[in-house]
Amino acid sequence: QVQLMESGGGSVQAGGSLRLSCAISGMAYSSSCFGWFRQAPGNEREVVATIRNDGVTTYTDSVAGRFTISLVSGALSLQMSSLQLEDTAMYYCALKPRRRYDFDACRTDRPSSEYNVWGQGTQVTVSS
Repeated sequence: QVQLMESGGGSVQAGGSLRLSCAISGMAYSSSCFGWFRQAPGNEREVVATIRNDGVTTYTDSVAGRFTISLVSGALSLQMSSLQLEDTAMYYCALKPRRRYDFDACRTDRPSSEYNVWGQGTQVTVSS
């Protein structure tokens, strides 16, 4: 059984940086998508960034150029720079299996409901 656990959240001033980590334990899928999602109070959950197990990444427009998702040695990370007030949210990492030759499976426009393993979340608060 795969389990995910986020860490690294906290409070930071606008313009600052934070690095989120997601520890992955248990047997993962041979082909998969990993994603970072966030949910602010009163808002729906939204995708932030995804990475295929072969390293291909995608980003939502609002974070492209500021955030970097990576998957190294079985650990998922999200490096966040130039943080803005609008980035304040609970951040979650998630995982889903994909068909080996489904190269579009990890696109950010795929529904988050396809992800079947979730972490408990870590809070990111950006202040002015």
